[in-house]
Amino acid sequence: MFIDASAIVAILADEPDGPALTSRLARNGRLYTSPLALYEAVLGLARSLRVPVAAAQSELDTFVTETGAEIIAINPAIGRIAIAAFERYGRGRHPAQLNMGDCFAYACARSLGVPLLFKGDDFPKTDIATA
Repeated sequence: MFIDASAIVAILADEPDGPALTSRLARNGRLYTSPLALYEAVLGLARSLRVPVAAAQSELDTFVTETGAEIIAINPAIGRIAIAAFERYGRGRHPAQLNMGDCFAYACARSLGVPLLFKGDDFPKTDIATA
C-alpha cells in the first residue's frame, strides 16, 4: 500500500478518521511512501499541530520507522504517470481535482501496483485502487 500525505497527517494529528486509517495500515503487507508525500506530511503536520517543522519531521521519522514504510524514489516513469494523472484527473480538468502531490501519490501507487491509503474524496473519483 502507498501511504499518501493526507493519511499520514490524519493518523499523526489524531484526526477523527485517524484510527480507521491506522487499522488499514495494520491489515496490509508492505507499506510505501515517497519523499514528496513525506514533505507534504511534515508541512501539513506542522501546520495542523502548530509545531515547528523540526518537531513534525521527528514525528514523521518515527512514523516511518515504526511502520516500516519503504521510501521509494521518484523516477522518470513515475513522473510520466503523474503527468498522465494530471491530464486525466487534475485540477480544472476533472471532478477529482488532483493537485501535484495527489498526482504523484497516484503515480507511485500505480507504478507499484498497490492500493492507495488517503483521506478525502478526490481519489475515489479516479481509477486508483484504494486501501
